[in-house]
Amino acid sequence: MHVCMPDASMILVPSTYRFRYDATAPWWWWQARPSDHVIFTGAATMVIFAPFLIVAGIGFFCWLMFTLAVFALPFAGGLYAGLWALHTGAGVIGALIVGVMAGIATFMVGQIALACAPWLWLRGLIVLLYTVPAIIAGYSATHGLAQMMMPSAVWQLFFSVIGAIAVGITAFVRFTGMAPPEPAGGSIARV
Repeated sequence: MHVCMPDASMILVPSTYRFRYDATAPWWWWQARPSDHVIFTGAATMVIFAPFLIVAGIGFFCWLMFTLAVFALPFAGGLYAGLWALHTGAGVIGALIVGVMAGIATFMVGQIALACAPWLWLRGLIVLLYTVPAIIAGYSATHGLAQMMMPSAVWQLFFSVIGAIAVGITAFVRFTGMAPPEPAGGSIARV
């Protein structure tokens, strides 16, 4: 049996590479491919890492959706201010800056109003102002996920209500927990 060994003129090499046939190279040098020595190639890597990346991606987006639902009013204020700035010619970077600053300002105004409110019913209204949009956003987000997961409308409604309650409780705890404590005397000194 005759094995045909190629010579240097038979090997097609791109013009960007300048290889020279060397007599000291092993006989199999022309058969070697860089992927022969790599354990994880494209398809194998995706089969191994894809489930982890999918779970991490879904977890990240659930966390992001839950956080944005908890801070629904400041997020909406920042979003609308950023869109207004974008449409009035501020550009993308200017709109981002305006949106972030408006969201922070909306949250800080609520915190200051909660700390300075002298009556309990006024504090309750401020907390409701910030938690009701969070409850609505939590319901909508959970309902959107439930529609993708299950066909039964009753179970969709059940899980949507559970999600709304969870987001509402979290929004209430986060908003009231971040407010500065009352002064030791029980009321703020007025001038």
